[in-house]
Amino acid sequence: MNRATSTREAWQPQTAQERGAILRELRDVIASPYFCNSKRYPALLQYIVENTLAGKSDRLKERTLGIEVFDRPSTYDTNAEAVVRFTAGEVRKRLLLYYNERGRDSAIRISLPVGSYIPEFLHEQDESDDTGDYVGSPPAHLHDANTSADTDSETHEPRSISLVPLERRTSESALQDDASLSPPPTQTRTYVKSILWVGLAGMLAIAFLAGLGWKSRSASPPTAVDDFWKPLLHEQRAVMVCAGGVVFQKNNFSGVITAGKDIEYPFVSMQTASAIAQVSSMLARSEVTTQLLSSPSTPLTDLREHSDVLLGAYNNQWAIRLLQSQRFQFTPEPVQSIVDQMHPDAHWSRDKSLPYSSADDYALVARFRDTTTGSWVVVLAGLGRNGTEAAAQFATSPHYMQLLRDNMGRDFSNLNVEALLKVNVIDGKTGAPTILAVDAR
Repeated sequence: MNRATSTREAWQPQTAQERGAILRELRDVIASPYFCNSKRYPALLQYIVENTLAGKSDRLKERTLGIEVFDRPSTYDTNAEAVVRFTAGEVRKRLLLYYNERGRDSAIRISLPVGSYIPEFLHEQDESDDTGDYVGSPPAHLHDANTSADTDSETHEPRSISLVPLERRTSESALQDDASLSPPPTQTRTYVKSILWVGLAGMLAIAFLAGLGWKSRSASPPTAVDDFWKPLLHEQRAVMVCAGGVVFQKNNFSGVITAGKDIEYPFVSMQTASAIAQVSSMLARSEVTTQLLSSPSTPLTDLREHSDVLLGAYNNQWAIRLLQSQRFQFTPEPVQSIVDQMHPDAHWSRDKSLPYSSADDYALVARFRDTTTGSWVVVLAGLGRNGTEAAAQFATSPHYMQLLRDNMGRDFSNLNVEALLKVNVIDGKTGAPTILAVDAR
């Protein structure tokens, strides 16, 4: 029997019509939800596809892509900025998701092989598998003729035609023996009906269970907290929690100074410990593994390998450094304040004329894709330790995160987000945070 099967093979278009078909497929992919909400992913995919079709695949190298697609200077360090490698990985993953869910019937598929920036185009091919002399069913044209001959009268049962290899037709007695082994038509119909009823019952059971699952999901929709943390948890099953360390100094305004690399055993305050506990507890509920690191002893290479949560500002050099690409950021020491890059004259700082335990604090809650590490980063940091504790409380609270989403007036699940908070401090205790400003890009 010749059995038709469908496979996909790498295919290089030769004509303008074939290249046009790939460009139409590219437009469909870019218009899908996996790409339309981003600027980077469709930009890279369109660039590599169009250049490949134009015969310029030799240009598809990391440095060239960084310059042409992401506007990096010609001297940029590809080791320090992994924007091309990260975006290519995202494009590769989103293409797989698209064709698994939305484009599974596409005659043409676009893929990006691992370790390459040159796309492949896969075209559906029909093949025939010759099974030799064992014939399982007649060809289509014979089947149509036999069917019309057998079903011209409603009072006759369809006849069963058995096709066997010619060399097996040895004698009339052999054919009679085969016929004697076939079940009566009535028994056959009964068996077929039983199979149909079992199949119908199975489908009803599956539909019922699917309905229960849908009802369960509908009853518990994602919260604003889920949307905020989703990018980190979607890409990694392990998250680095990097907290700032301190040493005690009585004469300092806050009672501590930042621990340096020479400090073997840095300390954390009760407020920072509370922030660590709140974040770790929230991540544990999402079945994510966390690793706690001390900022002074953590190299940049460790931050590149995972999604990161940075706790603290002036005791955490990575929070200060990575926030430099964002609108709201911490000013360099010795001036400790938060500044708005869009309005440089606007800044927020603690009142140093008041005791540390009575001065209101300010904090940032930020989530963004960092171009240096290539990973999603969450910064929860205050000017002081009370602000850090309040930022962690804010980012793990459904109530506060819903306030943030309402304040923005739109979904922030895939955006770079910053929230500037004011935190009341009473007798050294952290009070409720208040949103002063937000930014989303």
